Amino acid sequence: MTGVVIVGGGHAGYQCADSLRRAGYDGEITLVDGEGHLPYQRPPLSKSHLLNDTGEEALLFRTQSYYDDHNIGLKLGHRVTAIHRADKQVELDNGETLGYDKLVLATGAKLRQLDLPGAALNGVGYIKSLDDIRYIQSHLNQTEDTVIIGGGFIALEFASTAAKLGKKVTVLVRGQRILANAVTPELSQYMLDIHHQHGVDIRFGAEVDHIADDGNGNVEAVRLKDGTLLPAQLVLAGIGVTADTELAVEAKLLCHDGVVVDAQCRTNDPDIFAAGDSARYNNPFTGSEIRLESVQNAVDQAKVIAQVIAGQDAEYHSVPWFWSDQYDIKLQMVGIHDGYTHFYQRGSQEDDKFSLFFFRDDRLIAIHTVNRPADHMAGRKLITAGVSPTQQQIEDAGFKLNSLVKK
Repeated sequence: MTGVVIVGGGHAGYQCADSLRRAGYDGEITLVDGEGHLPYQRPPLSKSHLLNDTGEEALLFRTQSYYDDHNIGLKLGHRVTAIHRADKQVELDNGETLGYDKLVLATGAKLRQLDLPGAALNGVGYIKSLDDIRYIQSHLNQTEDTVIIGGGFIALEFASTAAKLGKKVTVLVRGQRILANAVTPELSQYMLDIHHQHGVDIRFGAEVDHIADDGNGNVEAVRLKDGTLLPAQLVLAGIGVTADTELAVEAKLLCHDGVVVDAQCRTNDPDIFAAGDSARYNNPFTGSEIRLESVQNAVDQAKVIAQVIAGQDAEYHSVPWFWSDQYDIKLQMVGIHDGYTHFYQRGSQEDDKFSLFFFRDDRLIAIHTVNRPADHMAGRKLITAGVSPTQQQIEDAGFKLNSLVKK
């Protein structure tokens, strides 16, 4: 068997397979994923999936018939354990080998695990996979007190969900603000106020000593290093991820905090590509190498890879964008705000509808919006085109930002 082998069934893996067929590629496609499920969407896991009784099928990108109809082979429930570059083969955990003409690494990221006493107790969970969320669902009905460790998007999205479900929620943050790596202090404070309004207790400078056992192997409480004891029947850890580069490193592909790729998402091996959370690339909007953990990045890189494999001329230059849903707040971000010198606000925080426009000197580099999707969409166009509105245009809520970009 040759053709294209895709390692990973997340957004990048699925999108690459789909885009290859859309681009006219008629060779063999085999997608290998260690989970035993059809490829599915992950963002709803921490949000709408727990709130809405839509079932797991609603998470699927496609049903089995799609893969059959498009001649996309699936090797589910098996992991790739080695890449043999000289032979252009990958080895699976069952001893099977697959030959490839082109190999796509869409291995994503690995969860950071809690490293403290009690971390293996029944009732300690994470959110990354469908199996993770099934585990959490099995505990939610018996849970009154939920303790969440971490202050990033996954932790806060789950805090929002648990609060909506009527749980008593405590969030433990080691630092001094939430979303510290993603947004500015102003937006951190705004989101903190939103969580407080919904009854969520967020504690800063919190260090966990251990998770207490009820005597039967179940979570009973979380003990902090200052002696505080927090009752809990469910503990959710959202403490970040690391790039899953194990296969790439063992295959001696160039890696540092991700698999290093060029503008076509190609590694230092011309027949191996990488996309998504595990790929590190030179971002033209920051002028530096970065690795992004976002659906947009995974999807757009996968589309570029498919075009290149299909013989088309394509490079990845998309402006990054992200989103998070918490309560009735839709937080959307476009661009990278690192290194901004100043910002202007459009709209009102009191109305829960506003946008922050970030500049580096006189150049617009990012926009963070709260419940203003039109500003977000305009921001994608503005930053892509290198167009920077004036302070007056930004602060005039009636000014149409799209008018600045030539159609």
